Amino acid sequence: MREIWKFIQEQILGMKWLNDFVGNLLTGLGLDITQRLGGSIHFFIYDVIKIVILLCTLIFIISYIQSYFPPERSRKILGRFKGIGANIVAALLGTVTPFCSCSSIPLFIGFSRAGLPLGVTFSFLISSPMVDLGSLVLLMSIFGTKIAVLYVILGLVIAVIGGTVIENLHMEKHVESFVTEAGNIDIDIESPDLTLRDRLVYAKEQTVDTFKKVFPYILIGVGIGAVIHNWIPQSWIENILGSGNPFAVILATLVGIPMYADIFGTIPVAEALLAKGAQLGAVLSFMMAVTTLSLPSLIMLRKAIKPKLLALFIGVCTFGIIIVGYLFNAIAPFIM
Repeated sequence: MREIWKFIQEQILGMKWLNDFVGNLLTGLGLDITQRLGGSIHFFIYDVIKIVILLCTLIFIISYIQSYFPPERSRKILGRFKGIGANIVAALLGTVTPFCSCSSIPLFIGFSRAGLPLGVTFSFLISSPMVDLGSLVLLMSIFGTKIAVLYVILGLVIAVIGGTVIENLHMEKHVESFVTEAGNIDIDIESPDLTLRDRLVYAKEQTVDTFKKVFPYILIGVGIGAVIHNWIPQSWIENILGSGNPFAVILATLVGIPMYADIFGTIPVAEALLAKGAQLGAVLSFMMAVTTLSLPSLIMLRKAIKPKLLALFIGVCTFGIIIVGYLFNAIAPFIM
């Protein structure tokens, strides 16, 4: 079983065969992949193809699953739970919904209008961009199973605790009036049943649409990763984000917040940083900050909630991400 899983990890998820194929092809064309330029081109072509293959496959599968959880059905499911159980279910539902924070905000508004507790909607809002089934598989392909599973579990913990804290502080009055004035929406509304063909067509359309949206960020992310991997001296990364800097996690989190990318564009950057000697916790905190607290999503969220609640959301997420980063640093020797 161990050999089978190793094969899956290296050849199916990690696609080492593709890495060798691209390397041999470039070498055959007369490019020295051991040099900076050749290595950058090798890294770029291999990572773009690998991520695109995984991306399209995962989005199709996840979109098919999503067809069973339209917004009205998700509201109905969430409406059945109370207390922290509702926060847990909301966080879990976030794993099979949109891939970026900006796409999650309309659903957040819809859930709020449906009369769901504020903390529950925030658990969903935190979880949706930070952890999803796609990120789990992509993380497994690069960082290994243990790190990937822990990343998802701790992301869900942040979502549940964050939503619970916001709920207990009773911040409902800090939601903009247009979100709540529509009144409660009937959460018992059922979507019409879809046929197998309908679901497959939906999955195909979602795959194409999502690919068009995220592909530019994949190119940017892989490009940055190629530069880090082959052009930036390892000593620079180690000095800034390595084990010698006790503030590396905080720095990585704060740098990640203003950026905008989804999990698919962020992973190549994280992969290159880790290969250059950055701390595991700093790398994963950077990923969480970029995907959860991007500037465009915060601007959109400000339209729905008032500054005090927005500041609380940012503070809770930032604190949780930093704690998770230091936790990963502490356990890194045992899981890498």
